[in-house]
Amino acid sequence: MWWLWMVVPAVMIGGGWIGENVRSALKTRHKRKLELLKATERRQLALDAANRPPEPVCGCTHHLAKHDKAGRCHEVVEAPTAWDAERKPLHYEPRPCNCQQYIGPEPLGTVFAAEIVDPR
Repeated sequence: MWWLWMVVPAVMIGGGWIGENVRSALKTRHKRKLELLKATERRQLALDAANRPPEPVCGCTHHLAKHDKAGRCHEVVEAPTAWDAERKPLHYEPRPCNCQQYIGPEPLGTVFAAEIVDPR
C-alpha cells in the first residue's frame, strides 16, 4: 500500500500534462478550422466578384444612367467655393459635374436569336 502514495502524485502530474496537451491540440484545431472557414469565405467572395458583370461607372464615379447619349454627365456635385489658410475647403456649392464623356464598360443587352433551321 506504500506505492499508492507514489501513484497519486504521478497521476496528478501526468494528468496535468495530458490535460495541457489536449487543450493545446484543441486550440490549434480550432485555429485551423477558423482559418479554413475564412479561406472558404474569401474564395466564395472572389467567385461572386468574378461572376458579377462590370458596373457601368464613369471616372467621375457616377453611373452610366447619369450620362446622356453624348456622354455628358447630368449629376450635381458639391464643389468647394472657399478655402482656409491651409488650403482646406470651408464652403461647398452644388454645381453640375464637369465630366464630359462616359468611358466605362458598355452593358450588353439581352440578345435572343431564333433558330434558322429546324433541328429535326
